[in-house]
Amino acid sequence: MNGKQLKNSIFQWAIQGRLVPQDPADEPASVLLERIRQEKARLVKEGKIKRDKTETIIYRGAGNSHYEKSAA
Repeated sequence: MNGKQLKNSIFQWAIQGRLVPQDPADEPASVLLERIRQEKARLVKEGKIKRDKTETIIYRGAGNSHYEKSAA
């Protein structure tokens, strides 16, 4: 295995969550992202931050594939 293949393997394992032990008590990323969206909306409403003009939403479509679309 050469350096590039090793690097790609490590990235793939990281994406799959196989580099460190996983805690089943951790919440799913989708729950965390929704909490972040709600907090950002609250801060925008209070005028503490500006609305993100390039905000996107990642969703699961047909064939169980993930897609990204503009939130606006």
